[in-house]
Order: sequence, then structure tokens, then C-alpha cells
Amino acid sequence: MLEKAEANEAPIKVEFDNFEHGFPEGFGPGWWGQLAYWIGIAFASFQLYVAAFNYLPSQVVRGVHVGFLILLTFGLIANFTAKSHFGRALGWVIGGAGFLCGLYQWIFYADLIARDGDPTRLDLVVGTLLAVLIFEGTRRLMGAALPLMCGACLLYWFFGQYLPSPLNHRGYDFDQIVTHLSFGTEGFYGVPIYVSATYIFLFILFGSFLERAGMIQLFTDVSLGLFGRTRGGPAKVAVFASGMMGTISGSGVANVVTVGQFTIPLMIKFGYRRAFAAGVEATASMGGQIMPPVMGAVAFIMAETLGVQYSEIVKAAAIPAILYFASAFWMVHLEAGKHGLVGMKRSEIPSAWKALVTRWYLVLPLAALVYMLFEGFTPLYAGSMGLALTVTLILGTAITTGASSMVIRYIFWIGLALVVAALSRDGLQIVPVASVVVGLIVITAFIRGGFKALRECRDALAESAKSAITVGMACAIVGVIIGMMSQTGVGTIFGSWVIGLGEKSLFLALVMTMLLSILLGTGIPTIPTYIITAALAAPALAKLGVPLIASHMFAFYYGIMADLSPPVALAALAAAPIAKENPDKIGWEAMRIALAGYVIPFIFVYSPALMLQAGDPMAAKLGFYGAVALATVKALVAIGLFGMVAIGFLFTRLTIVERLVALGAAFCLLGEFPFSDTAGFVLAAALVLWQWRQRPPAAVEAV
Repeated sequence: MLEKAEANEAPIKVEFDNFEHGFPEGFGPGWWGQLAYWIGIAFASFQLYVAAFNYLPSQVVRGVHVGFLILLTFGLIANFTAKSHFGRALGWVIGGAGFLCGLYQWIFYADLIARDGDPTRLDLVVGTLLAVLIFEGTRRLMGAALPLMCGACLLYWFFGQYLPSPLNHRGYDFDQIVTHLSFGTEGFYGVPIYVSATYIFLFILFGSFLERAGMIQLFTDVSLGLFGRTRGGPAKVAVFASGMMGTISGSGVANVVTVGQFTIPLMIKFGYRRAFAAGVEATASMGGQIMPPVMGAVAFIMAETLGVQYSEIVKAAAIPAILYFASAFWMVHLEAGKHGLVGMKRSEIPSAWKALVTRWYLVLPLAALVYMLFEGFTPLYAGSMGLALTVTLILGTAITTGASSMVIRYIFWIGLALVVAALSRDGLQIVPVASVVVGLIVITAFIRGGFKALRECRDALAESAKSAITVGMACAIVGVIIGMMSQTGVGTIFGSWVIGLGEKSLFLALVMTMLLSILLGTGIPTIPTYIITAALAAPALAKLGVPLIASHMFAFYYGIMADLSPPVALAALAAAPIAKENPDKIGWEAMRIALAGYVIPFIFVYSPALMLQAGDPMAAKLGFYGAVALATVKALVAIGLFGMVAIGFLFTRLTIVERLVALGAAFCLLGEFPFSDTAGFVLAAALVLWQWRQRPPAAVEAV
């Protein structure tokens, strides 16, 4: 929402040492905030135009997108940190220079194509300035880790010819590197920024509008109604609500700071330790990046990189995502049993059925999105239609709120449906849908209370632009790594190492890939972590027989796990101020709660049926769907066992020996040696039976 505070000279307090978790509320003080607010609206409007009509060349769209990102990055950082008007003005001037660099791609589009490979002096100046601003903007947003890593790649690009074989390359001149980096489609304007400028921004908008339509409240009420009264109910509410929130928001940190504001204090109130409560929310919220249909930005980049439809990524991610949240749900259930935590009183929770009956229509945009994705429509088209439907619901609700009777409301909605149907006789087209939305905007402007709804929509545009900055800048700077690898071919060196390991043991190759992803992810965001790991290791894993989607998803998962792993643990940092607890303690608790999340990728590599992929070894015996069922059951039992190991409880507290047996059974179910599955199931059944017999009388109702 637009910041109304008066201008002042003091810097605004920021909770962390960078803005990786997003900016503070508002857009800054006084008219500086208004400037950022309206530029954000202009940015979002440009992206909406591109998504709806797509008349501009792709390179132009990418250039303007990066220009807006740099402008808002330096402008907003100055708004929130500068101590004087001069400091804020300087930030906007620097950002303006970055915007002009992006606009350069539009103004000289034809000329740049004509002189490709033969840059002018002005081209080199603009390209160099763009690189400097992207590096500095990313440093201010996210700290030094990612710029330093990309800077090391840039140094290798310039001076790698002086290294010994096989690390050396043939050498490249300054103009070759700048041209490749700043004017081609394999540098700053590569696939990640293309995805940021199209799919990612649109789905951020979609999620933002759904939130303002009341979807978060619906998710919370349904979660409370379903699980509030169960054992340890508040934590189960957190997991379920975050999972539902993940269907519309691909940002783990955003989920923490939205859903967590309600769930973390609720868990603490009902007896959960502060670190555990925050760890639950961090774990569940990070799952939003892998929860279909609106997954994290990486999923869109993955689809574009692999050249497959986004719906294929969604189908592959569905079962592992459900298992991830089932694991977190199981962990909090065991923790509640271990400490005797009870649920909420009936009087404290809303009715899930009543919430659905009252606000069922909010599910329509999400349902329409899922339908269109699986019918083969592009994510851009499906997202645009989903967004249009959400805006229609917001404005239509505002128009009908003041209606004197239900009859008038029904007439309005039926009439609106008939108008859309009449305009779309030849298929659902963007122009008729946009015309309906514009018409609703005009009507809303003339009714009582209509301006409030219009302000909500306007604020959603501005907030979406603000939310897209961190993701977009990360997508831009990793272009250095992509450009360097595409021109020098250095990725083949690491790939050969992975293949060499894999020839001896696929497990060792997977462990190496996992460690690389987690190590990278402790210092940089999920997007560059995935891009680097996928570029280095995924092709090598594919050559070792791992399905391509599985190898890329493997890298993706551990990039997410890195955000839960100390010493950085970004999700834990975001949850710390809400829980009033040390981030490191939260990070270690999150790792324990997400223990199964660390092994799910190994499960779907060895059992591709879990991702609905061909090549599962059991498919020949059981058929494809039989293999899917077996892989799912094995995974469920394995994560159940890992939960027992992590929490140390089932029907009663587990001894060290019982934990070791549970761990051995879990690894048997993950293994691929003779009779491993049989041994795993037998050990698991024996342990459960033993625990059942050891239970105290009061635990009869457990599980």
C-alpha cells in the first residue's frame, strides 16, 4: 500500500542486512514513496500489456524489464536507507541510468541486430554500465555472495586462458564478452530473464490479486476448521495453510511473512517451542516453491530450459510436493504427541464448510488455471485468464455488495457470464476479456465503495512490481554464469567429474550434486542455485540414466533445502522476528522437520514413477501405475520412519536402538539391493507393533 508518512531525513529501519527477504511495508517516505509507487504501477502495466498482447520483440521486452528492475532496485533502496533527499535523488538517478540501458535495447533494436558482433563504442559503454549496475544492485539487494560468485565467473571468462589444462579456454576479447553478456540471449538477457519478464511476473500478479480477493483468509479458515481441534492442531493448521498458500504463491519467504504472522504465534500459544514453531512455518512455507499449480520461479525456468510444457513440470512435481507436506504434517503430529500438546477449543475455530460455502468462488481462478494448464494452454495465456477472472471477482463483488437483494446479485453474475460468452463465441480471446474488465472498472468507479476496490487492485499492481525485484535481479545476474559457460564450455569439466563418479556409484554422484546445491544455496537464492547446479550436474546425471526432469528437479529441491539449512537459512531468518527466536535455532529445527525433504529427491531418482516419469525399474513387473503406487507407498513409509527418527516418538518415546532400527528400515526402502523393500517393510511393521505394545494407556487414541 502507498506509504502516507511524511518525508523525514532518518533512514527507515530494515530488519536484515539486505533486502533479500523483500522490502519493508510501503514504498518509502513522502513523495519519494509516491514516485516508487507509480513507477511500480507503470512496470506492472507494461508487463500486463506484454502478457496480454505480446506485440514487442522478445529482446525489447527483456531489456525494458531489466531497466525497470534496476530503476526500482536503486530507487527503493535509496528510499528506505538514504538519510537525506540528496541520497534518495542519487539513488533514483543511478536507477534511471539503468533504465536507459534497458531502453537502449528498444531504441536501437534494429541497429543492434544489424551490427551483431561488431559493437560500437557506445554499445560497449552501455553494456559495461549495465553490468556494473546489475552487479551493484544485486549486491545491495542480496549481499555480496552472489555477485562475488558471478564476479569469479567473469574473471575466469577474461583470464581463464592462463590457467592450466583442462581448466583453460581459448581466451576472449573485451568486446566479445560485453557483447555476449549485454546484447545477446545467453547473458543478462538469457532464459532466466525471459522467464522473469513473462511467466514469473504474471504469476506474482496472479497471487497478489488472489490474496487481496481474500484467498489467505479462506485458506486459514479451512485449515483451522479441518485441523484446529486435532492433536497439536495449530501446527497442522500452519502446514496445511502454507501448503494451500503454496498453490498460489511460489515464494517461500513470502509465505513465511504472510501465513506465519498468524500461525507462529498460534503454535507458541498452544505450547510449541518458539524455535520449533518457526521451523514448522519455514519448512511448510518453503514447500510453496514445489507445490503446483503456481510453483516457484525455478519451475518456469526449468520448463523453458527443458523445452517442455509447464504442465509437465506440474505433473512431475505433484506427488513429491504432497509427500513433502505430508512429511511436515507427520513431524508436527509426532512432536505434539511427544509433549502432550492438545488442539484448540471448538469455540475458537471457524467452520471449514461454512468458509467454503461463503467464499467458494475464490477457488474459481485457481481451478481455471489448473484446467487450462492441463489442457495445453501456455502458462502466459492461462495466467492471464486466471488473473482476469480474479480481477472480475474482486470488482464484481464490489459492485454487488451494495445490492439490496440476492436476486439482483444473481442477475448481475448471470448477465456478466452471458456477456463474456457472447464476446467469446469464437474462443476465449484476450481482447474481449480485457474489454469486460475495463467495463467493470468503469462501473466500479461510479458505485459507493467502488474506489476502495479499485485502490486494492492498484495497490496489487504496485506491490507485485516490488515483489518481482529480487527474483528479477537474481535472474539477470546469473546471466553471467550462463554466458560464461555457453561461450567457454567449462561446464563439461564438472560434468565429466560427475559422470566419472556415477560410473562407480550413482549414489555418490547424487550426493555430490546435493552437496553442491546446498553449498551454493547457503549463500545465494534458489534461482541461481538451481541454474548453476542444473547447468553443471543435471546433464551428467541424465547421461547416467536419470530422467531429465528428475535430474533438474533434484537440483531444484536441494536449492530449496539450502534455504532451511544454517548458517544462512533464509526462511529461518524471515521467521525469526515473528517468533522472537534465534535464526540458527530455527534453522536447525527446520532441518529436522524437513528431514524427509532431504531424501525425497533420492527416492524419485531411483523410482521415477514417483514423478510420473517412465523408466522405473518396477514398471516392467507392475505396470506404470502399479510402479507409481508402489513408489508412493514406499516413500510414505520411509518419511514416516524418518519422522520417528527425527522426533523420537510414535506411540511412546523411542529408545536409541528403536531409532536406529527405524533409520535402517528407512534406508532399506530407499535402497535398490536384493530384498531391500521386503526388509524395510518387515522392520517398519515390527517397530510399529513393538511401539504399539509399549504405549501407555493414555496413548490409545494416538495416531
